[in-house]
Amino acid sequence: MFPIRDHNPSRRPALVTYTLMALNIAVFLAMWPSYSNDAAISRIYMDWAMVPARISSGDGFYTLITSMFMHGGFMHIAGNMLFLWIFGDNLEDEMGHLKYLGFYLLCGIAAALAQYIAAPMEWVPMVGASGAIAGVMGGYLLLFPKAKVDVLFIFVIFFKVIPLPAWIMLGVWFGLQIFGGFGAANSGVAYLAHVGGFVAGLLLAAPEWRRLGGTAYWARTHGHPPHSEARYRFQTSRVPVVRRSK
Repeated sequence: MFPIRDHNPSRRPALVTYTLMALNIAVFLAMWPSYSNDAAISRIYMDWAMVPARISSGDGFYTLITSMFMHGGFMHIAGNMLFLWIFGDNLEDEMGHLKYLGFYLLCGIAAALAQYIAAPMEWVPMVGASGAIAGVMGGYLLLFPKAKVDVLFIFVIFFKVIPLPAWIMLGVWFGLQIFGGFGAANSGVAYLAHVGGFVAGLLLAAPEWRRLGGTAYWARTHGHPPHSEARYRFQTSRVPVVRRSK
């Protein structure tokens, strides 16, 4: 199940979202030569990734921020940037650039702290923007619960794009993070960071939701974006149809 786009167009350029994506990609490309060298990538992780045991010793607090711009591989960053691209622009549109940037960074810090609290003496480094992006998804759920999200379902050889309300897609995603957290010890996925970031996003977006009117805002928009939704359709081919003669 992969979200590929939403039907919630932005009214102004998402400068911060695009900058965050560019920074994540730039850091990934800078790290790329080290991925094939275990010693080199280990040194980078120990210096810049969030290592709970290091935080417990009173060192490396800056890694609560630097770790959210690092990734463990191509699929890791590709998935995170896809989610940020889909959901980030709309929150930035509502909050404004600077408020949204602060929101994003605070969600990332909250996500890292959630993972830290769960295992404060762990030496396994944590990297990735997914905690901060989970916060963006939590804020999106609060502001646009019924915005349509096109989701690609893949089952063996069957695949289909189905538009779903954001509350279903994001609710299922959040449920999977909670479920995954029960067996996360050796999974290599920071499920608790995802949960912590998502909850932080809900809480930190609440002032914006109240500014817009709270439940009155929901009643006015019926949970949809407060502007016309985008409509997508497949492009009609210009290749003429050749019919078989009898």
